[in-house]
Amino acid sequence: MPNKIKEVDAYIAKSPDFAKPILTKIRELFHQGCPELEEKIKWSVPSFEYKGMLGGMAAFKHYVTFGFWKQSLMKDPKGIFEKDRPMASGRLTSVADLPPDKVLVAYVKEAVALNDNGVKVPRPPRAKVAAQLRVPPDLAKALKSNAKANATFIGFNPSQRNEYVEWITDAKQDATRTQRLETTLEWLAEGKPRHWKYMRTK
Repeated sequence: MPNKIKEVDAYIAKSPDFAKPILTKIRELFHQGCPELEEKIKWSVPSFEYKGMLGGMAAFKHYVTFGFWKQSLMKDPKGIFEKDRPMASGRLTSVADLPPDKVLVAYVKEAVALNDNGVKVPRPPRAKVAAQLRVPPDLAKALKSNAKANATFIGFNPSQRNEYVEWITDAKQDATRTQRLETTLEWLAEGKPRHWKYMRTK
């Protein structure tokens, strides 16, 4: 078998006895589907690469699984992919659980074509940056009278500023609001975010 590395040999050798023939077969079929395949160990399991990530396999205590990096873009005509587990194609306990050789080789070739064509998995949309809440008049007035606190507040991102605004505006009583406002100015003057007490220190 070309491009075979000793690290994958060792991984298979250390796997449970039931898993060894399954892993060996998956490995063989990946190479059949992509003779230029490169083997690596990534995330402590065998990885198959061709112009980038192609797929991989892993052995667990009671089952083996394998999958493709761009699985979400593949057609899966035989329904071998697990819908709720990316890069997973069932929980295999014997070689008989694998799809027919020609089916798996065809899947490998499809994955190869995706990489040949430079197709990329779409990234999930980034979470929207939190919009800054309106600063209440009493906080705005207090910040104007404390340059250090104001500088810290302006330097914070919207989420950090919102934490202080919400803390103050959520106060149910005037006395509580006044106390929180004073504490806010004190902490901001010291450069502290609202939840500084829970931040890890080096």
